[in-house]
Amino acid sequence: MSAVDVTRMPRASGASRRAGGTVEVREAREREGTRTTTEADRVADGTAGTTVKANGAATGPRTCLVTGASGYIGGRLVPELLDAGYRVRCLVRTPRKLRDQPWAGRVEVVRGDVTDAGSVAAALEGVDVAYYLVHALGTGRDFERTDREAARVFGEQARGARVGRLVYLGGLTPAGVPEEELSPHLRSRAEVGRILLGSGVPTAVLRAAVIIGSGSASFEMLRYLTERLPVMVTPRWVRTRIQPIAVRDVLRVLVGSAGLPADVSRAFDVGGPEVLTYLEMMQRYAAVAGLPRRLIVPVPVLTPGLSSQWVGLVTPVPASIARPLTESLRHEVVCGERDIERYVPSPPGHPLGFDRAVALALERVRDAQVATRWSSASVPGAPSDPLPTDPDWAGGSLYTDLRERYADVAPDVLWDVVEGIGGENGWYSFPLAWAVRGWLDRLAGGVGLRRGRRDARRLRVGDSLDFWRVEEIERGRLLRLRAEMRLPGLAWLEMYVDEEGRGGARYRQRALFHPRGLLGQLYWWSVSPFHAVVFGGMARNIVRAAERAQKPSRASRPGAAGAPGTTSASAPASEDGTGTGRRRPPQAR
Repeated sequence: MSAVDVTRMPRASGASRRAGGTVEVREAREREGTRTTTEADRVADGTAGTTVKANGAATGPRTCLVTGASGYIGGRLVPELLDAGYRVRCLVRTPRKLRDQPWAGRVEVVRGDVTDAGSVAAALEGVDVAYYLVHALGTGRDFERTDREAARVFGEQARGARVGRLVYLGGLTPAGVPEEELSPHLRSRAEVGRILLGSGVPTAVLRAAVIIGSGSASFEMLRYLTERLPVMVTPRWVRTRIQPIAVRDVLRVLVGSAGLPADVSRAFDVGGPEVLTYLEMMQRYAAVAGLPRRLIVPVPVLTPGLSSQWVGLVTPVPASIARPLTESLRHEVVCGERDIERYVPSPPGHPLGFDRAVALALERVRDAQVATRWSSASVPGAPSDPLPTDPDWAGGSLYTDLRERYADVAPDVLWDVVEGIGGENGWYSFPLAWAVRGWLDRLAGGVGLRRGRRDARRLRVGDSLDFWRVEEIERGRLLRLRAEMRLPGLAWLEMYVDEEGRGGARYRQRALFHPRGLLGQLYWWSVSPFHAVVFGGMARNIVRAAERAQKPSRASRPGAAGAPGTTSASAPASEDGTGTGRRRPPQAR
């Protein structure tokens, strides 16, 4: 038996939230005379996460185990369970992956592997509901065998631990298609569901097709193909009918499934309200994202294997993941029943339609909610938002140019230079380049550089600043500007100041660009060669300006570090973001 590490964190407070629409559903049933208590009712009442005796008395919070908590669905399910009043335990192979999650301090973490009986048994001890959200997709040719072994281990250990309920999120399989004709991906998902249903533990197998949400591999493939290719030659599977579902609805049903009656052990199809072809999904994504209508020409010669290589070439989704996804699109995947509604009824407005689900997935970038570990340790909490554990290719293209320098000045002196940027002070690098960019923006009907700034020294949120606008300011620490120039995408500029020991400061600068369509991609790569001059010079000159501003006070001190505007041996310049390995200031404190 392998060693098992258990990290005990503060348990959830049991505070619950009112699930949108559940009260209305309950009242409607009472009016119709068909009153039954559902898990949605219990979420609304704040008792979803508690064990309730026959007399209605609550005996305490129930415990849920979430496997795959560092994955796409698991990482979004955990806060939903916590908000519903459950205690949550997470089984993960690498606990450190959860450290950046905003809910990390509210859960119990067990290190282990679902193929190891010892670690699974330890994780299941005292668990009421266990969520099985892991798969071996993308791990190699033997992923079906690995999935099979892991499901058997988990089912056996769950039965031994007397777990009350298993919940598994699998794939929607096409009706009437023999299992041997399914893609390996769907075939393995179906087999895992059968194994768990045969474990002797009441099991809910939820079968979904394409999940619409930032970070979902299926959605990211759709996003990148549509955004990057205004003209596409596509395989036949773009005409396959699919019933997509919003990630919010998937999470709602997952939480609700924890309270299914003990005699319910079966598979349920879950999907949104619309059945669309992949071609229709691409065109409607383009419309929601504000892109021109795509020209899509289906051809019969592209096999799923060739398609996956093509997807891997034009999108950042790895071919090892793209291939099983494209293979799964050979057959239509449409819900054959909606029986889950009897147990987990949808509130008004749900399940969400495709356009609304896409709009929510794009909302973070559209509303400029750019997550940054510099300015906040928290991550926006909407299920459609990215999480720290999402793969690098999730969330759409967001290009960055990062510059970082050490300044031999007090942080407040450096901040004064940052807050005084723009207007008469300019942008501290290659003035001609900024002027030309302003002229071009004016020619294109934009605002140009002539707006200047409201106040020469102080900024506030909403201020115009040449062709930028102040989006966020944490005085003394962070200034975030959003571009209002004419661009094929969205752009931000962040400037950050932090204390760096011995009276010095650290300056960090990040330019971000979210391209819109192929033109946006081409724009970024066409201007990238100039970033070293424009953004590199900007970071360098901001630091120099701050050091010049501090010259009188620094020069008058005994043992001054060095002449203003130069870098002394005790405070060398750090890397400028180019990876050249320049010296850092001494780290000893």
